[in-house]
Amino acid sequence: MRSLTRRKALILGAVSTTTILAGAPRGVRATPADAATEIAKFTGGKIPQTGRITIELPEIAENGNSVPLSVVVDSPMTPDNYVTDILVTAEGNPWPGVAVFKLTPMSGRAEAATRIRLAASQNIVVVAKTSKGEVLTAQRQVKVTIGGCGG
Repeated sequence: MRSLTRRKALILGAVSTTTILAGAPRGVRATPADAATEIAKFTGGKIPQTGRITIELPEIAENGNSVPLSVVVDSPMTPDNYVTDILVTAEGNPWPGVAVFKLTPMSGRAEAATRIRLAASQNIVVVAKTSKGEVLTAQRQVKVTIGGCGG
């Protein structure tokens, strides 16, 4: 049976920490172009139209580690006309894709609520797809006063 020595444990810990830090460098931020690329993948290249989406976010987030977000899409949510997906992106986070919500007519309402982590003050862009092929969008700006995922 092999035993784990203190030296081997320290080496294993150092290698693990280095691997984790190398995969997610601090201070790196996405750009609005990165968020637009994420949106284009989500929409399949369709141009989203503004309207019918309500985003509830604080104007000023005192702590970017836990920012409440609520999204409501005006949709009848019937079997032949409903919201299928909702994408939330943050233009200044290290990874712009924050959340994707999948919906069906059985969801009853086209809405979702969660808490998101924001690296800095930035625009939050929400895009929704419907069963009829429509793509809708809305955006809000949030000012973060204390560091979120970026420090």
